[in-house]
Amino acid sequence: MTKALEGIRILDMTHVQSGPSATQILAWFGADVIKVELPGRGDITRQQLRDIPDVDSLYFTMLNCNKRSITLNTKSETGKEIFVKLIKACDIMVENFAPGALDRQGFSWEKIHEINPRIIFASIKGFGPGPYAECKAYENVAQCMGGSASTTGFDDGPPVVTGAQIGDSGTGIHCVAGILAALYQRQKTGKGQKVEIAMQDSVLNLTRVKLRDQQRLKHGPLKEFPQYPNGHFGDATPRSGNASGGGQPGNALKCKGGGPNDYIYVIIQPPGWEPIMKMCGREDLITHPKYATPEARLPHLDECFDIIEKWTQTLTKYEVMEKLNQFDIPCGPVLDMRELAEDKSLRDRKTVVEVKHPKRGTFLTVGCPIKLSDSPVEVMASPLLGEHTEQVLKEIVGLDDVRIKVARQEGAI
Repeated sequence: MTKALEGIRILDMTHVQSGPSATQILAWFGADVIKVELPGRGDITRQQLRDIPDVDSLYFTMLNCNKRSITLNTKSETGKEIFVKLIKACDIMVENFAPGALDRQGFSWEKIHEINPRIIFASIKGFGPGPYAECKAYENVAQCMGGSASTTGFDDGPPVVTGAQIGDSGTGIHCVAGILAALYQRQKTGKGQKVEIAMQDSVLNLTRVKLRDQQRLKHGPLKEFPQYPNGHFGDATPRSGNASGGGQPGNALKCKGGGPNDYIYVIIQPPGWEPIMKMCGREDLITHPKYATPEARLPHLDECFDIIEKWTQTLTKYEVMEKLNQFDIPCGPVLDMRELAEDKSLRDRKTVVEVKHPKRGTFLTVGCPIKLSDSPVEVMASPLLGEHTEQVLKEIVGLDDVRIKVARQEGAI
């Protein structure tokens, strides 16, 4: 069976997370992703947070599956010549270097487009044009400057960054969307184009409901809405703790066990009030005027969740989920990384997969989160540094053994 992007070749000039997360998904879709790395060192994450000495880190291996690796020094003359030939031979080029890095080497978008008018050039930066354009960004910086941190946490505490990598991998998936759109447009125009993705923009897109609430503040405090039941309101969207952002009261409630993740998130909707109160043994509150309607319950939400929590603490989070789902009450246990790693359904769907690696043995990683019925994904190990250099130089660039040896002696590869 052919893959969705079979026949598409990608020049992967990315490192760390935002870029590699994007090109890995494209590789899973069937593209031939050629990861270009610096000779002798490679992607910096190969050495970061190692758990086994002298073996590529999990950070690298979990972000670079299904790719081919070549080493290339684009600052050398021979390296530049090889780079130009690779640009000519590829459909897509992706980079997330510091601002201006490629331009300083003589490879601006204009030059790349001149070399290959059909190439799609995707560039990930921390910020778009403006006062921060030259500033570097990392995951937590993007979360802070994209609106996420200011709206995360409890209203009596400091801003908090989320454990989800919305700045890096969130930007990566935005990059994938832009590349696929440009690839589709090229079918009609025959021309490539530049795809620009800023981490700040991507985080803001993922916190759009908070920008919604910023505008609602103009018409008064948000106290009457469940997503900010106890907030203190100034001139900016406040932090909402574990309250729901969707207009329905919700909270994380303790369950039996008492561990740090023995919690379940429960949402109170009008149809669920009666069955929840019956399970809690508080049938008296079903028709009580202070609790019978959503409007009546709003001033007493803390008390409502206290009542429910007394019941949830008598059961495990999984038992609570089973009972609530009998009545279609939205809920979800807090699953930690160990539970997710061992979840049979995630493994059956290949959302969590075990991958054989030539040096570290078997490692666990996240599989492709996007499932295509006619383009199945087999997750392959990330490449060793320069593993495919000679293969790519012969197959794509057209160098023979002698010229490859000379390039190696010159430090170009």
